[in-house]
Amino acid sequence: MSAPRGPFRFGDRVQLTGPKGKLHTITLRERGELHTHHGVLRHEQLVGQPDGSVVANSSGSEYLALRPLLRDFVMSMPRGAAIVYPKDAAAIVAQADIFPGAVVVEAGVGSGALSLSLLRAVGDEGRLVSFERRMEFAEVALANVETFFGGLPPQWSVVEGDLAEALPRTVEPGSVDRVVLDMLAPWEVLEPVADALAPGGVVICYVATATQLSRVAEFLRGLGCFTEPEASETMVRGWHVDGLAVRPDHRMVAHTGFLITARRLAPGVVPPEVKRRASKKSFTDDDLEVWTPGAVGDRDITDKNLRKRVRDAQRAAAGARLAASADDALSEEGAADA
Repeated sequence: MSAPRGPFRFGDRVQLTGPKGKLHTITLRERGELHTHHGVLRHEQLVGQPDGSVVANSSGSEYLALRPLLRDFVMSMPRGAAIVYPKDAAAIVAQADIFPGAVVVEAGVGSGALSLSLLRAVGDEGRLVSFERRMEFAEVALANVETFFGGLPPQWSVVEGDLAEALPRTVEPGSVDRVVLDMLAPWEVLEPVADALAPGGVVICYVATATQLSRVAEFLRGLGCFTEPEASETMVRGWHVDGLAVRPDHRMVAHTGFLITARRLAPGVVPPEVKRRASKKSFTDDDLEVWTPGAVGDRDITDKNLRKRVRDAQRAAAGARLAASADDALSEEGAADA
């Protein structure tokens, strides 16, 4: 997973910043063109130009061309399911202490946004195993990851199925360093997760609502094999800085989800008792129904729309394969000349 460098080539994704700061993300193709009301920009104008170049379209409007950062790619890539935003992905990598060489389990894979950050964090020597119940979502994630890296990383595997059933068949007990759960009911899989984690390993759950957060915390405590859970959320507020005109942006990325983490204790160890005020610890289906995605207005994607997004993601992946094959051809020519 080498860093993308060098001149632009066909198959590269390029982020263009045009007049008034409007962004366009394109994949460079032979005879491709970007049409806007400002004019036409031919893709071939960018090929061979270094990263960070400025090019003009047919009407003279200038565009700054840069390779997208990971956060840029995530926000513009095709989606089959809701994504984990970059601010939360960064917090997950930091709070779970995901390190190069780590063995990490992820559920579910969604559109691959979090998988991209996890793959970068574990590096070439690590391993990421992603579980997804719906393979059509996994197809979007596979195509997005292939597009970003120019190929599917060998240290990544995607398993179709329910984590509770598939995890014991996929990994050895006590062999996993980190588990990241992005799912509606993570408490349903915490027992097999505890078996898979090595002593000292971290489980981190990404949940949308306060009710889910509370239930995960009580299940972790009830299992008796984890440290006291810690919960947080991350909010990001941009600032407008122009000379002495310094003020917060009018918009901010506020609540997207909660993170709750805990560490696996050694087998047979009883955690120290934590004194807390008495509170309601039992949950019913009625409690959860109030906070399900449907109840709060989260809409499921239609099969037709999902198929379209799969095609979009796979087309982008095909472009990445084209760029990778061109690089291989150039490398072979260089070796022959040498």
